[in-house]
Amino acid sequence: MSKSDKCGLVIVAHTGDFVWRAGGAIALYASRGWHMKIVCLSFGERGESAKMWRESGITLEKVKAARLAEAEKAAKILGGDIEFYDLGDYPLNVPQNAFDKLVDLYRQLKPKFVLTHPKEDPYNFDHPYANRIAQEARIIAQAHGHKPGEGVLGAPPVFMFEPHQPEQCNFRPEMILDISSVFDQKRKAFECLAAQEHLWEYYTRVALNRGIQGARNSDHKDMKYGEAYQRVFPSVGGELV
Repeated sequence: MSKSDKCGLVIVAHTGDFVWRAGGAIALYASRGWHMKIVCLSFGERGESAKMWRESGITLEKVKAARLAEAEKAAKILGGDIEFYDLGDYPLNVPQNAFDKLVDLYRQLKPKFVLTHPKEDPYNFDHPYANRIAQEARIIAQAHGHKPGEGVLGAPPVFMFEPHQPEQCNFRPEMILDISSVFDQKRKAFECLAAQEHLWEYYTRVALNRGIQGARNSDHKDMKYGEAYQRVFPSVGGELV
């Protein structure tokens, strides 16, 4: 784990989510010396592990153990520091003690930015729920009245990463991050997720498409791979560019 005082926080519903949707950002910032913290609220053991459930003799605990091992390996490739809350999958349920733990983590890490799911996803209700938890915990961590005397969180920007079917989730690509320099790492992390092998090529195509769009909309003319993000809050600064 990096000793940098710069931290990015990634909060996802299931173990695969951080790889497909934010693996490039994790690898890019880790390569710059940032501490990239990943919180997986569940292992994706029910709805995200269909391939495993077709195996003879499979059990819930076996699926969870396999998904944990996959995610740990993928996070290591990306340079992330991963933590698992094990809060169930289909449905995900975040009890008060787990929510409080996440609030404490915000205050401990003081992340410079947060990456999480979009607010809408008619195909997977765990995803918008994770968005709400991530944003609500951020707000509580900012409140002076929560555990008075502790240092409070500032206002880290929140970026929502691209969902599987963006048009159905009202997702707008407001920021395209150039991940060309680290895409090989992201692809290797894909290949750790044997339970979701059918998505390897899909998300490679997504990265290529966003790379084309990023090059067209910027001076990054050699950009080949990209990740798309949507802001929750406005950008703030003294200059427009």
